[in-house]
Amino acid sequence: MTSSPISARLSPNASSRLIVLAETVLKAGETARASLRRRTSGEMLAKAPRDYQTEIDVAVERIIVDEMIKAFPDYAIQGEEAVGNRTAGPETPIIYIDPIDGTTNYAWGLPHFGMTISIAEGGRLVAGVVYDAMLDELFSAELGGGAYLNGEPILCANVADIENVLIGAGLPIPGQVKAVAEETYFGAIKRLMANTAGVRRLGSAALSIAYVACGRLDGFFEDGLSIHDFGASALMVEEAGGIVTRFSGADVDGKGDILAASTALHPWLLDGFRTKA
Repeated sequence: MTSSPISARLSPNASSRLIVLAETVLKAGETARASLRRRTSGEMLAKAPRDYQTEIDVAVERIIVDEMIKAFPDYAIQGEEAVGNRTAGPETPIIYIDPIDGTTNYAWGLPHFGMTISIAEGGRLVAGVVYDAMLDELFSAELGGGAYLNGEPILCANVADIENVLIGAGLPIPGQVKAVAEETYFGAIKRLMANTAGVRRLGSAALSIAYVACGRLDGFFEDGLSIHDFGASALMVEEAGGIVTRFSGADVDGKGDILAASTALHPWLLDGFRTKA
């Protein structure tokens, strides 16, 4: 293992590849942290209704892409802002980047957003990092290597008492829910409100799912996500002993609906999406 200073914030068995991801996301985090402020509508690009991009999304992705090209010159790159996307052969590893997950929070000056980089090989996520630049919290995971927060191993809470679980959920914009009927989705949220300790909508899926991995949330669900948003965090949940599926219970296919939870809670959350006779 390389003796990089970042190694103290990762697994003691972290690969050199994971160390590069961590060093890169911390470097990019400096730019995001220093530039946080409320932006006006004229300073933002609306990629779609209520889907925003700031100049920092682009700047941060450029920093990450440049570092990835230097470290992994043969890898494919898929960034959410398409700053330096490139394709490669079917067996080539793919780097997924979301420079600011929680852009709406960021654009309004709210200090809660995640920055995430992940690597997939053969269609399987194998390494990933999520960084909270405002709290200086680095989440990381590698396939078979466990999940970590600032160098400490993390595990899902695995609480089975429904009255004592806290759940994260996305509050969708019009048209975002596609995996199930809107009434089913909102019914699942109402079920949480009626039975659990509470529901939280934090504004960053990457951080919310990472919070499931470390036990700050017991579960999380949202529709309309992409692997850029959830890839690294989903790997963390699995490495922390949790389960990640679609609302139907099927395997996640890289885009759409995500349900992440502890093994104790996952069946109960899944039941909330089943159509009742």
